[in-house]
Amino acid sequence: MKIAEAAAESDLSADTIRFYEREGLVGPIARSPDGHRAFSAKDLRWLRLFERLRSTGMPLNEMRRYAELARSGDATLALRKAMLVRHQHRLEHQQSRINACRTLIEEKIVLYTQQEEQSQKEQLP
Repeated sequence: MKIAEAAAESDLSADTIRFYEREGLVGPIARSPDGHRAFSAKDLRWLRLFERLRSTGMPLNEMRRYAELARSGDATLALRKAMLVRHQHRLEHQQSRINACRTLIEEKIVLYTQQEEQSQKEQLP
């Protein structure tokens, strides 16, 4: 699969895929006889994983470390799991904060709706 197809399948831009390859997150990517990148199903799984990790705020240096550990084989399973558990805990904390903010915003919307209704009633003859 060429880079445009990999980009469409992974929700990443071609530039981001090239960046991830330069940073060592994926690859090395095989090349077709004409020199184009030829992405495998495995490459695509990695791209999807890194898209999800990045979109949820995992720093690039942690993503790079995760990729290095994965290339080291099964001896690093516990370390990789620990990295993902830490990331999951960060996400859970962020979700709690987002939920609290959302509740406050919803309360303000209700308050403003009530104030608008009261103001309209007071303006009636």
